[in-house]
Amino acid sequence: MKTLIYSDVHGNLPAFEKMLEVERNCDSFICLGDLVNYGPWSNECVDLARSLPNSILLMGNHEQYFINGYYPGAHELVIKFFDTTFKHFNRTAVIKTFIDSTLLDDFICKHTIYDSYIYPDTTVKINDNYLIGHSHHQFEYHYKNWRLINVGSVGQNRKNLNIINYVIFNASSRKFELKSIAYDARIVVQKMKDSDYPEECINYYLSKL
Repeated sequence: MKTLIYSDVHGNLPAFEKMLEVERNCDSFICLGDLVNYGPWSNECVDLARSLPNSILLMGNHEQYFINGYYPGAHELVIKFFDTTFKHFNRTAVIKTFIDSTLLDDFICKHTIYDSYIYPDTTVKINDNYLIGHSHHQFEYHYKNWRLINVGSVGQNRKNLNIINYVIFNASSRKFELKSIAYDARIVVQKMKDSDYPEECINYYLSKL
């Protein structure tokens, strides 16, 4: 029995579809949040995630922004992305059903912990095992006898937009495999151009190719 754990698709349907094509033999799926915003396919990514068998969908901060109807921060680039994507989003009733956390083996699955961005060089005291996303960086962290696995981002890898990160859990061996695969992110940039994204948003994605 294999479970695919993924996070931060951020409206990137081609990356999402590529991951599912490669991992077509999974039995269950856990999304750690942030299916929406940034990319041009927020509605489609929500629909695809819901369609997967034995799929658990967790609430990310960007789902919460879409439910609230506004982005609460002051980051001008994120505001531009939100204003561009939110006006086309019509799956609010669906994302309201997303849950805060779930369990997989002896790991707590959440979008993040302590409402923080956890990076590879972050020192954090944990008293449980966690699977998280949010920071768009894939890594494993150990503190005392506890483990934290950040599954990385499917749709908006902060180092290289052409790389998809996720984790596979094998129930029989109880092992987690951190995985990375490549796809052509130029498809996403072209769709953004065709959808009249602000130039600043397009340039941000181009800087990550």
